[in-house]
Amino acid sequence: MIDVLVADDHAIVRRGLVWVLDAEDDLRVVAEASTPEAARDRVRLGDVDVVLLDLQYTTSPLRGSAIIPDLLALPEPPAVVVLTTYDNDQDVLEAMEAGAAGYLLKDSPPEELVRAVRGAASGTRVMDPRVRSRLGGRGSDELSEREREVLRLVAEGRTNAAIAAELFLSQATVKTHLVHVFDKLGAASRTDAVARARSRGILRPEG
Repeated sequence: MIDVLVADDHAIVRRGLVWVLDAEDDLRVVAEASTPEAARDRVRLGDVDVVLLDLQYTTSPLRGSAIIPDLLALPEPPAVVVLTTYDNDQDVLEAMEAGAAGYLLKDSPPEELVRAVRGAASGTRVMDPRVRSRLGGRGSDELSEREREVLRLVAEGRTNAAIAAELFLSQATVKTHLVHVFDKLGAASRTDAVARARSRGILRPEG
């Protein structure tokens, strides 16, 4: 049984998600939260496998992505799937850098949501196909030359601003390239992306 916490500030949205998930034999919603803070406190009880997390809350000044590092730092961390209406590059990158295991839009079909929860629980990352397509992530998993340049500078410890200045790009473009890199490598953070790239021979190993 996969135990799920649903975090969203709209009760009707939470009810709909509970209805979809509880209809599955292997999924069970064990808690709901209307704020990121409440979600974080509830997950600390240690009985949640997957958190469905909205990004923005009218009930809290805190963004959902802000609690992802706290959740993943727990002794028995849950997988976090962001479920939101926002599909801009900044939100996607913010969630992925924080360690989200998935990124879905709220109008996703129920079967896609169920598949994402199951995948996250088993360690698989998932991104909404529409977000992947808009960002150019559909197709080859090979990194482009520009994506490799950005990743090389990330490996050297450069910030997005420093990378933008060196490559004569806008910071928004750097963020978009990083989203592509994370998605293609299945990485959950900058450090993870570098490690995966080195293990695949895309970047030279340290030393």
